[in-house]
Amino acid sequence: MRAMKVIVLHDQVPAEGAGPDQKDVLVQAEAVCTALRELGHEPATLPVSLDLRTLREQITREGPDLVFNLVESVEGHGRLIHLPPALLDCMGIPYTGATAEAIYETSNKLVAKRILGGTGIPTPPYLTASCDPAPPHWKPGPYIIKSVWEHASQGLDEGSVVRVTDPGPLRGELQQRAAVLGGECFAEAYIDGREFNLSLLGAKSAPQVLPPAEIRFEGFPQGRTRIVGYRAKWDQSSFEYLHTVRSFEFPSRDGPLLGRLAELALGCWSLFGLHGYARVDFRVDAEGTPWVLEVNVNPCLSPDAGFAAAAERAGLSFTELVEGIVLDCRVFQKGRGE
Repeated sequence: MRAMKVIVLHDQVPAEGAGPDQKDVLVQAEAVCTALRELGHEPATLPVSLDLRTLREQITREGPDLVFNLVESVEGHGRLIHLPPALLDCMGIPYTGATAEAIYETSNKLVAKRILGGTGIPTPPYLTASCDPAPPHWKPGPYIIKSVWEHASQGLDEGSVVRVTDPGPLRGELQQRAAVLGGECFAEAYIDGREFNLSLLGAKSAPQVLPPAEIRFEGFPQGRTRIVGYRAKWDQSSFEYLHTVRSFEFPSRDGPLLGRLAELALGCWSLFGLHGYARVDFRVDAEGTPWVLEVNVNPCLSPDAGFAAAAERAGLSFTELVEGIVLDCRVFQKGRGE
């Protein structure tokens, strides 16, 4: 592969008051740039704001061969995540990862759930504030309140799981919490069980399913809700961070389950027409039924995060991981005749 000029697009991080999840994108950008240099390319970083006209002018001035898209939100809004790749489509500039359309479909969790449900891929039932009357699949039980758009487990903590006997009060709860969850939220049936992440890396013939990881809730006391919330991901001093452990070790009896998870992850890749890399998050209930919680088409690429850990488990260095993402982009663009 010839040397290329590559722009690494990332979120614009506030100078003051940025949380650890916001700052993490700078870690990703630095790591990706280092890998690109090791591969012989010429990278440059570029933060993204809502000033798309200026962004277009900056990209045009740089004249990149490729854009490495690390954008997770635009000025703190996850619902705008598809704007940078849409702009690149208009400019005719190739970029890594999923298309603008796939990013929109998966970043809106309700759209993603409707698409998944329409094809038979199991995803937990849900309610929104506008569900009146309650949908046919409604049943009492624990529900987890989530943001429709925001990722990085924003707003998720132990109090996000509520037990509901009637959908009326739940709709009121959703309206009250909307402001702190990016302006729109929903309630998803809480699956009390095991949690898995399956990472996929694009390849010439078919995506490679990297070794599956399970998030194990070690030392959680009886009655404590087992979720991977904001503290579990970002607060290194918290109980949740210290006691949610990623494991790649499984007994032989888990073989059929892991095979089913891989099959479903590949189904999600195909369904949304994904490219480059992605991660599918699952819960598996007490009966052994897997449920797709989320399809993340731009998972965190920090060297210490789950995707890089799965790649390392597969024998890939971080530089080889970045090389695979770039190569898949080039193959995709060639297939499109660009």
